[in-house]
Amino acid sequence: MTSTEPSPPVSVSPPDFDASSGERPGFVERGIVRHKAGVATEGEDNVAEEVPVALVYNDISHAVMMATPRDLEAFAIGFSLTEGIVDSASEIYEVEVVEGCDSFEVQMRISQRAFMAMKEHRRAMAGRTGCGVCGIESIELLDLQPVPIAAPRAVLEPTRDMIERAAAELPAWQTLMRATGGVHAAAWCGADGSVRYVFEDVGRHNGLDKLIGHLASARVPLDDGFVFLSSRASYELVRKAARMNIQLVATISAPTSLAIRIAEMAGVRLLSFCRKDGYVEYTRAPGGR
Repeated sequence: MTSTEPSPPVSVSPPDFDASSGERPGFVERGIVRHKAGVATEGEDNVAEEVPVALVYNDISHAVMMATPRDLEAFAIGFSLTEGIVDSASEIYEVEVVEGCDSFEVQMRISQRAFMAMKEHRRAMAGRTGCGVCGIESIELLDLQPVPIAAPRAVLEPTRDMIERAAAELPAWQTLMRATGGVHAAAWCGADGSVRYVFEDVGRHNGLDKLIGHLASARVPLDDGFVFLSSRASYELVRKAARMNIQLVATISAPTSLAIRIAEMAGVRLLSFCRKDGYVEYTRAPGGR
C-alpha cells in the first residue's frame, strides 16, 4: 500500500499515460465496421475495459465488482473506506493486485477489528432471499440513514467561478474518455475549482472509490475541496462522499430524489447540472436558507 506525505495545494497538470509504468491503458482495440453515409469501412476502435474484480479481505472474498482494471489498489482502498469495511486507511495493512484470466483479485490484509466486523455483517446478510437491491430486504441495511458529516474547518461556499473552472478543466484530464467515449470521471477540486486529481472507470461509483482511495493514501485533507463527477448524482455517490466527510459534491448531470435526500440528511451540499455557465443547487449547508 502506497503512503506519501500530504499533497501541497499546488497547480497541477493533467498526467499523460505512461505505457512504461506497467499500468494498463484501460481500453482494448477491437476491429469494427463503421457505417456512415451509406458506406461501410473496416477499421479499429478503442473500447473501455470492463472485467470482474474480486475484493478479498484476509483471504475471504467479500465482493466482486465490474470495473476498469486501472488504479485497482486505489479502488480497493476507497471501496473499503466508503463501504465502511475499515474506518481509516491505516487499518489496511497490505494490498496486492493479482491478475487472472480476464479477471483480477485485490487481496488485502485488514485489522482484526475491521475483519471481525465485516464477518458479523456477512452473517447478518446470509440466507436473505428477497428481491431488494442486490438481495438486501431492509432499507436499514442499505444504510440510507447517514450520520451528519463532521463540521469542516471552513464552509466551502460554491461560486459560479469555482464551478466554471472545474467544468472547464475536467475534459483535459479525461484521457480514457477521449480514447473510448465510455467511462465516467471523478475529480478532486480545490476550493477555487482547480482540478487536482482525476480517476476514470466504466462505473461511476468505481471512479469515486478510486479517487477516495488515492486521497486517503496520500493523506490529502478532505475538508477544503470538493468532488466533481462527470455523471448523474445517484444516492450511492452521495453516501460514499458523506462517509468521508466531504462537504460538497458537484455533478455534470441530474440528481435523483434519493441522492438529494441523502445529501440533506448528511449535510452535504449537492450541486448538479454543473456547466461552464452555471449550476443548480439542490441542498444548502446546515442552517442555510
